[in-house]
Amino acid sequence: MLVVLVAGMLIMMVWLAGRYEASQVQDKLDRDAAQAVVEIRASLNRNLQDLQAVNALHTTPEQWSVRVAEMLQVRRELLRVEWRDADMHILRFAETPYRAIEWESGSREESFSNVVTACANAKRTSSSTYSSSYFQILGEAMGAELMEVCLPQMEDGQLKGFMVGTYSLQNILLTQLSKNLTQSQEVSFTEPDGTRLALVGAAWRGSRVFTSQQLLDLPGNTMVLRMDSWHRAPSVFPNVMTATVTGMAIALASVVVILVRDNRRRLRAERDLGDAFAFRKAMEDSLITGLRARDLQGRISYVNPAFCAMVGFSAEELLGQSFAPYWPPELAEEYVRRQARRLAGAIPAAREGHESVFMRKDGTRFPVLIFEAPLINAQGQQTGWMSAFIDITEQRRMEELSRASHERLQATARLATVGEMASLLSHELTQPLMAMSSYANGSLNMLRNDGDLAQLDHAMLVQRLQDVESAMQRIAFQADRAGKVIKSVRDFVRRRSQTHEVISAHDLLEAVMPLVRLQASKLGVQVQVEVEPRLPPVLCDTTMIEQVLLNLARNAMQAMEGMEAQQRKLTIKALWSESSQRVVFAVEDQGCGIPPEVAAQLFTPFFTTKHEGMGLGLSMCRTVLEQHGGELRYQANAPRGTVFTFSLPVAEI
Repeated sequence: MLVVLVAGMLIMMVWLAGRYEASQVQDKLDRDAAQAVVEIRASLNRNLQDLQAVNALHTTPEQWSVRVAEMLQVRRELLRVEWRDADMHILRFAETPYRAIEWESGSREESFSNVVTACANAKRTSSSTYSSSYFQILGEAMGAELMEVCLPQMEDGQLKGFMVGTYSLQNILLTQLSKNLTQSQEVSFTEPDGTRLALVGAAWRGSRVFTSQQLLDLPGNTMVLRMDSWHRAPSVFPNVMTATVTGMAIALASVVVILVRDNRRRLRAERDLGDAFAFRKAMEDSLITGLRARDLQGRISYVNPAFCAMVGFSAEELLGQSFAPYWPPELAEEYVRRQARRLAGAIPAAREGHESVFMRKDGTRFPVLIFEAPLINAQGQQTGWMSAFIDITEQRRMEELSRASHERLQATARLATVGEMASLLSHELTQPLMAMSSYANGSLNMLRNDGDLAQLDHAMLVQRLQDVESAMQRIAFQADRAGKVIKSVRDFVRRRSQTHEVISAHDLLEAVMPLVRLQASKLGVQVQVEVEPRLPPVLCDTTMIEQVLLNLARNAMQAMEGMEAQQRKLTIKALWSESSQRVVFAVEDQGCGIPPEVAAQLFTPFFTTKHEGMGLGLSMCRTVLEQHGGELRYQANAPRGTVFTFSLPVAEI
């Protein structure tokens, strides 16, 4: 039964294969025949348009002859074109230049001719009409199957004449179809009963013939287009059953081997996949960085345990959400707009990341650093976005502690500076106080020794009052001088928050000059201040910049301690830089300069060449200037000494 079943199956396969091949050939032949009918009908319609374009009613006979001759040279299927009046009398005619036909005298005007019949139908329907085909003897025992077409010429609804064209069915097949025929095809026009009218194609005889017939329905005439194709019978392997059984056995054995190998590879791949999944799961569980994946619609598709621990929500509460519950309510609208821009591709992925604020489940806020990148699948298509989150709460706390420590260190440095100036203050304040005491005692003595003021004449009284007024003015000047010195030290020592203020370069230098001149008078240094006119105001932390200027000035004066008195000259400048569009400050001295071994560690904290120094002055100066977007530079001064320069940004007014 199995053999019978297999044999029947093989026979059925061979039969179905032959049927399928035959049906494919027949379908192709039907399509070719249908296309041939379409091409013939289109060609006949083009000819009708050409005949209509001749427009015999509005042309002279000579023009008509020229136009028709040009048309006959192109349209080889037309053998003759006639211009007839309404009574069917031939006015003019033209014949093809390729093969003229000798018509019998009067045959074209007989009342029973095909031309008359076609024109009568055209007159009745007011449209072009074809006649039935007829055989015309050409001579030398040859002939041709012809067909007439009659096109009525109408003007203002009145029949004025006819245009008559004579077709050769053989030429129609030659001009329209012969170039597309294969060696095994034959095409012909036939009557409905099968009588062949015209034939084109070299009949190549094979074992099987396929025939397709398509109806060519024309106004007044109906013909059948027949297309024959000869095809070899489908070739079948002589010993199909043996070959099939052998092939099936080999295929079965091959399939078993392939299945075994495929099963081993699949098991190995599953084992490797399980190991890789376990490794990835262990790695994700051990990460302290939060991971989150979103699809292209913004819905959360994956979160790792670190992210869940970071925000306090479980994975089940987050997956599938497009509006994240860990967004603070006051920032939710901003985050929604940013997410929409990200999903639309308006915000490119950045490796440096951006900061944001999240909210834990208990409502506490914490800062995070976010890194986002496109999520690409194995086919190279983007399926979403992958984000990494770092909780920077501890980092912010350490930065705050570092900032507070830095501020305390700066305050300590200012106090140390004031301690060094204490002795200078006592010396500087002694002079104005003694002067005030002297002026006050002199005024009192002047008043006591003058006796009764009433006995003095007017001139002497005025002179005494002027002397007392001058003494009082000198006392006020010295008191103001002492107050400025004390106020400068107090403002410098007092700890203030780092707020940027708008201040002119002149006012900035005037704030520190009392302290600079105080130490300059002790060390015998000449101080010169040069400020360019019309400098724009700067934006800075006034207290910090004053400390920078004071430290640089003190270092410059101490560098000139071993020099002669006339060489001790300190110059402080404020000028405009066109290249950087900033205000530049310069502190120039005439000291011994900076040795190379000291220059390598000049800005290193706690490095100093002074016995009583802390080594923090230049380090803090550089830190302060970097916070203002600048840097502290130095270079050799001519002919000797050093120049320290820094710049400050201009305030926008």
